[in-house]
Amino acid sequence: MKQFYTLLFAFITSFAFAQLTPPTDLQSYYGSQVNTTGLALKSELIDLTIDNHVNFLTYSQVWVASRITDVDPDNSDNVILLYGYNDTDGNVTTDRSRGKFDNGGDVGDWNREHVYPRSLANPSLVTNPPGPGTDALMLRPSDVQRNGARGNQRFADKSSGQYPNGESGDANGGWYPGDEWKGDCARIIMYMYLHYGTQCLPSNVGIGSNASTPDDMIDLFLEWNAEDPVSDIEITRNDWHGDASNGSLAQGNRNPFIDNPYLATVIWGGPNAQDRWENLSVTDFEQVTLKMYPNPANGNEVTIISNQELAAEVYDILGKRVKVQNITANQKKLNVSGLAKGIYIVRLSSENGIITKKLIKQ
Repeated sequence: MKQFYTLLFAFITSFAFAQLTPPTDLQSYYGSQVNTTGLALKSELIDLTIDNHVNFLTYSQVWVASRITDVDPDNSDNVILLYGYNDTDGNVTTDRSRGKFDNGGDVGDWNREHVYPRSLANPSLVTNPPGPGTDALMLRPSDVQRNGARGNQRFADKSSGQYPNGESGDANGGWYPGDEWKGDCARIIMYMYLHYGTQCLPSNVGIGSNASTPDDMIDLFLEWNAEDPVSDIEITRNDWHGDASNGSLAQGNRNPFIDNPYLATVIWGGPNAQDRWENLSVTDFEQVTLKMYPNPANGNEVTIISNQELAAEVYDILGKRVKVQNITANQKKLNVSGLAKGIYIVRLSSENGIITKKLIKQ
C-alpha cells in the first residue's frame, strides 16, 4: 500500500507544482529557480542544509545565540518562550516572554528545549558539537517547568476543546505545543529530518501516519505546517543563523520550511501550506474557481466548473496518458466513459498555471 501511495504521489507532484522562484535575497542560497519536486527536491535541500552548516555551536554558545535570535520584539530585554502563552495570569510556567539573562535550571528560569527530544532520536542526540543536540535551529528557549512537563513526549494533536497546550489527550499520550507553536515545531522536525536523516525520523517524534507520503514524514506535521503560518520570530531566527557573516554563533544554514512552508507540500503532499514566495500554487489556482464533481465518478461524465478555458489530460496510475479533452465555457463535461475502474490523475492547464486532481472512477 505504501508503494502505491508513493507512486500516486510521484505523479501528482510531477504535474501539480510550477516553478518556484525564491525572492532575490534568497537566490544566492537556493538559486534562481526551484524546479524539482518530491524526493528529488528533498535531496537538493538536504545538500543545501548540510553544506551551509559551517559553524557548530557548543551547548553553552546556544545560550548566547538564543538571546539574539529569540529576542522579544516588544521588549528587547526578553526572549520569547516556546509553548508560552500568558504573561499576566500569575503562573510563571505559562510565560510567553522572560528576561534574556534569566536562563538556568531553576523555577522561573528558561532553558534550551530540544524540540526533537534527545532520547527519541536513534541514536540519541549528543550535545557536543558537531552533534545534532546542539543545533540552534532546533533548540528554542522554554520555561524550565514547561520544558519538563513536555519531557520526551511525542507531539500529538489536541483533544477537542483543549486549550492552549500540554498533554494532548490522545489515547496514545503525547504533547500538544499550542496553536501558536505547532507550525514552529513541525518545521523544526522537518528541518531535523532533512539534516540528520534517519537519526531524526518524524515518525519517532510525532503521533501520525506516513501512509500518504513517499518516506517517513507523517501527516501531523504537514497539517501543522499548513495550519500555523510562519511567525516573525521564526523568520528572525532563520535569517540570523542563515548569515554566516554574523560570526561564530550563526550556523550559516537555513530551515527551508521557514523560508517557504510550501516546499513541504511540494515534497510530501498533504494540505497546501503557505507559499511565502508568492508563486502560483494549487491554492492560488483554485481561487480562480475550479471544481470537479462527482468524485468518485460512477457515470460517464464529470463536471468541471472553471472561469477559464482548460485543457484536460487524464493519466492512469502508471503515468500513461489515456485521454485529452478541452474544457470550454460551453463544454464543461469531461467524458470518462472509456475509463476502467480505478484511480486517475487529471491534469488541468490554463494560461495561469497547472493543477492536478485525483479522480476515482467507480
